[in-house]
Amino acid sequence: MDDALWYFARGSGVISLILLTVVVALGIGARSGRTAFGLPAFAVNLLHRNAALLAVVFLAGHMVSLLFDPYAQLRVFDLVLPFVGNYRPFWQGLGTLAFDVIVAIVVTSLLRHRLGVRTWRIVHWLAYLSWPIALMHGLGTGSDNGTVWLWSISAVCAATVLAAVVWRLTPTFGRFPHRALRRVNPRLLPTPSPPARTSTAPTAPARTSTPSTAPARTSTPSTAPARTSTPPTAPARTPTASAQVAARPGLPEEAR
Repeated sequence: MDDALWYFARGSGVISLILLTVVVALGIGARSGRTAFGLPAFAVNLLHRNAALLAVVFLAGHMVSLLFDPYAQLRVFDLVLPFVGNYRPFWQGLGTLAFDVIVAIVVTSLLRHRLGVRTWRIVHWLAYLSWPIALMHGLGTGSDNGTVWLWSISAVCAATVLAAVVWRLTPTFGRFPHRALRRVNPRLLPTPSPPARTSTAPTAPARTSTPSTAPARTSTPSTAPARTSTPPTAPARTPTASAQVAARPGLPEEAR
């Protein structure tokens, strides 16, 4: 069990150093306006955050395993107070100092909305300081400080960070154009034109004066039936019988 804790402490410490190297390199590359490491900007930021979280997890495992390992002989305050340990206090204190810096970065990241972006950014810059401290801690303490494989891993980590720093200082780094202009002269920044304000006053609906047209009153006088004045025609006078007899032809005068 004691050997398992010792091997886990050694392995978790090396993995923490590798992940911290990745975090520093990606943090430098994320500030470039160009595509970093052949990855889009969102992928670089995502890897940077996940590598930082994994580094914190393995660093916590490294500290806890050393606390319960009887060979390390660490006390609880040795995890917080640097340079007070019993075994190689200077090199061990470098590891404690790097742990304190990373804890400060984690706490300020959790309280970022309350502290403000400027305060968080100042503390976040300490991550670049924790990397060389952790590298010297790994090379100066432990039973693997003289092995070839540990020095090889440390040399690769140092070369990676050094290459990122050199790239950062070259003109091809290509910072974000707005940030570069802001540093030179803030007046050179293109001012976005505000959207045109169209004063659309609420127009009342047009009132169409439509006079109430009452139905046309057609004065149709009541036409009474036409009164035709027909004078009474006297009845036709029929001749008397004597006249009729006299009018008959062919009768003798005596018969008439």
